[in-house]
Amino acid sequence: MRKTGTSERPDWPLAVVIGAGGMGMAVARRLSQRHRILIADIDGVRVGTAASKLRSEGGDATPIECDVTSPAAVAALANRVKKLGGFHALAHVAGLSPSASDFTTIVRVNLTGPALVAEALLPLASTGAAAILIASLAAHGFTPSKEVEAALAEPTHPKLPARLAAVIGADQATPQRAYQLSKYGLVAYSRRAARTWAERGARIVSISPGLIATPMGAVEFEHSPRKHQMLARTPLQREGTMLEIADAVEFLASDRASFISGIDLLVDGGLAAVLFDQPAV
Repeated sequence: MRKTGTSERPDWPLAVVIGAGGMGMAVARRLSQRHRILIADIDGVRVGTAASKLRSEGGDATPIECDVTSPAAVAALANRVKKLGGFHALAHVAGLSPSASDFTTIVRVNLTGPALVAEALLPLASTGAAAILIASLAAHGFTPSKEVEAALAEPTHPKLPARLAAVIGADQATPQRAYQLSKYGLVAYSRRAARTWAERGARIVSISPGLIATPMGAVEFEHSPRKHQMLARTPLQREGTMLEIADAVEFLASDRASFISGIDLLVDGGLAAVLFDQPAV
């Protein structure tokens, strides 16, 4: 039953958006044009405000507080999705940049969390559903050792950060390394999971943004001279926008992308081609 005076759309499919920050809200706004939104964030006040804002703009949005690194919290999220009838789109946007936290926390938030969410929600995916995991350009241009690959292949292992630190060495267990490895692991996870998602008639992909103008990105520019160097080398000579990431998410979640699964989409203004492609000799 619809309630008079509200923008509720019970006839629309559900999109689950993880993260109520700048990029999460851009994605939620875009998906809210064709979906009911369940928006999740570790900050209960922030996610409540986000859902209220979406509703004020005409969307059908419900908030839920969720720490994606907590199996119990993720189980509660899955239970809410089940009560809402399953989902058509999952956009896992939440993540931490190198300046935001320590090695252990970044690995858990950026890799363990998305894997826990994807695995918990998979049984609730409708036919044609899609999961879109936000990775990073940092996932590209390097090849981890076999030992690191083996550790990353178990992203939900409760001791994943410690296992990675043991392999790479304590002196290398920096926030920057955590970010790179966690995003590499996320791209690899979506590739491995494609077969399992296909068994439910669903898809899973990752998106690797390059330099995107976000509040978190602005902090990184303050702390990393390399960011300015990368911007100077970006072929399109600018940062991307959160709306351009929302464009990519919207497409990958739609039926227009119905044969796209198990891949990573670089949305980086051509920067990967400059950084990683080597001329023939």
